[in-house]
Amino acid sequence: MRGRYDSRKAHHKAYVRRKYGKYQGMRIVHHPSLRDFVERMLMDDLSPEAVAGRLRHCPPLPRVSARTIRRFLASVYGRRIAAHRWLRRARRRHRYGKKTPLPPRTFIDRRPAYINQRRRVGDGEADFIVSGKSGRGMLLVVTDRKTRMTFLERILPVSIPRMEGAFLHIKRRFPELRTLTTDNDILFRHHERLAALLQTRIFFCRPYHAWEKGTVENTNKRVRQDIPKGSDLSRVVPRRIRALEAKLNRRPMACLRYRTPTEMLARHRTRKQKTPR
Repeated sequence: MRGRYDSRKAHHKAYVRRKYGKYQGMRIVHHPSLRDFVERMLMDDLSPEAVAGRLRHCPPLPRVSARTIRRFLASVYGRRIAAHRWLRRARRRHRYGKKTPLPPRTFIDRRPAYINQRRRVGDGEADFIVSGKSGRGMLLVVTDRKTRMTFLERILPVSIPRMEGAFLHIKRRFPELRTLTTDNDILFRHHERLAALLQTRIFFCRPYHAWEKGTVENTNKRVRQDIPKGSDLSRVVPRRIRALEAKLNRRPMACLRYRTPTEMLARHRTRKQKTPR
């Protein structure tokens, strides 16, 4: 009779759910090497689409779809990883603009078209991640627009000379750096001197238009997964920052056809060495 509870039917439905729930994601579970790869990528906070895309560049492993990976996450075999990913993404981040009286700047609307179109390596975007109210220090984040290669430097204590030193360190590690696009932070009140030190051109987003440097903003979101908002950056040791930088640069990305930033920069440098001068 419809609407009436039947204990036998309820028991059978529960049995069916348990039985077929075991088979969700079994294509991954039954292949140890594939399972290890998928779990490592998911624990590195990659999306199912990114993991599936990356498998195209790992020929020994069988390909699986993003849907199959989601089924694995939803199964009893993937619940631990799913819980880890949920906790990492449970935080939200808010940004507020600041009034910063700066000397004459070159705004982003005067940035050349070849930079906007990501044609070359060396056009970077920069931003700062600051400590919580009771913390000290900040993190300089620079991301190359073409390769998505990211460089992190802690600034402690916060001062213009320390900030310039952090940029110079990145320049030594990434000599290809030619331009920077950044916001109107008060630390850039001597931006002409910084441009001369780095031998680069600096372009500024319009006030309260942080999305105009969307590449580094997306990088910041990934940084915040490891260093939550409110953290005291003076307590984040350099070794941890280097490990986070390496993690970001080994992340396969859809915009790079599921290659990693490290691979893209290495490919660029190899081609440059082979090009006759």
